[in-house]
Order: sequence, then C-alpha cells, then structure tokens
Amino acid sequence: MTQVKDLVDAYDAFIRGCKSDGTWTAIKASCIMAGWDGLAGALTPLVGTAPTNNNFVAGDYDRETGLVGDGSTKYLDSNRNSNADPQNDKHHSVYVSALATAAGILNGAQIGGTAGQSGIAVTTGLDNSFRVNNAGANSYAQSTGFLGVSRSAAGVVDIRRIGNSVTESRTSQTPITESIGLLGRTTNESHTNARLAFYSIGESLDLALLDTRVSALITAIGAAIP
Repeated sequence: MTQVKDLVDAYDAFIRGCKSDGTWTAIKASCIMAGWDGLAGALTPLVGTAPTNNNFVAGDYDRETGLVGDGSTKYLDSNRNSNADPQNDKHHSVYVSALATAAGILNGAQIGGTAGQSGIAVTTGLDNSFRVNNAGANSYAQSTGFLGVSRSAAGVVDIRRIGNSVTESRTSQTPITESIGLLGRTTNESHTNARLAFYSIGESLDLALLDTRVSALITAIGAAIP
C-alpha cells in the first residue's frame, strides 16, 4: 500500500505543480509512461486522447523506466494532429530514460526535410534534433532526461536539454497535417529504439518549469518502486 500511495502522491504533486506553474493548460496530450503496473496504465492519458498502440507488448514496458521502441515496427499514434496547435504556439516534450541506437522520431511528425515539420527526433548521426513547424533542425548530442522544444513566436524556438535552455532562430512555417507519433512516425516509419517515461504535446510553455516537474516525477517514481 505504501508503494501505491507514494506513486499516487507523485502523480498528484506533478499535476498540482504544473497547475501552480501555469503550464498545465498548455498540455493538450500527455502520458506518464512509468509507475503503472502494466502497459495499459502507461498508455492511459494524463491529458487528452489515449494514444493508439501499434505493436507494443507487455515486455516492452518497465515500471521504473517506461516504454522502449524496437527501431522497426513499434510506435504510438498520439491521436493529436500536428496542426492542432497554433503555428506559433506549440510544444513537444519527452523524458528519455534510455538512449537510442536507431534513428527516428521520439515525439513528432514527418521529421526529414519537409516544410512545417515538428517534434523531437534522433538523427542518423544519433544526435537529437528539435523543430516546431519548420524544416531545418537544431541538433545537439543525444541525451537522456527531459527534452523539450517550444515555439511562442514566429522567429525563434526554445530548446531544453540536460537541464539547460537555449533559444534558436528558426522561422515558422504552416504546420503539416499528420498525427504526431511517439517512438516512430504514424505512417509506420522512422521508428527508434529509445525508451520514454513521459511525453507531452500542446501549446507553448516554460520548458524549464516543465522539466523541473517531470524530472521530479520520474525520480519519485523510481524511489517508490522496489
């Protein structure tokens, strides 16, 4: 019972914290993909529509570290279209608990050169790339932990990784029309084999504040599970 209470307290603290920070209403689709006693729990939405499972099985899920891709056939469809949020008011985030050895999408749509793409991906060089409604990417060395990208203006994107924030110049474009995928593109390609414990999609927000809350949540989940 103590373990269950600790997990409930962790989820509750996360939600209350996001509401206090003013980031909660910007989150439109999200799952906490760790802590639950099975895969079904990990795919229960914190906010928004439940993601559609494509080929994940119970063995792909770990209570402490989340859901791992296979770099081949497994992905989630978030059921939130990349054009659902305004062109200059949008974010993507993930918590990566294990690095990828296969390039692909962590949280996004049509990563690879087309105008209006959006999301966080692992490049062929195994870096992380970040976009919000733009073709060219800003790339950094792949890392675990919280990754986020947010756009609140036409000319720049904010990026968060390894506890640091940076603002990059990137002109926005009309967002593509495609459902956002997790651990792969929803057209059944661009799969990656990273492991995710959290994701969110929605309007622009303060990535540093969200990082603090998500990182504390994942730490609390790890502490609660033997």
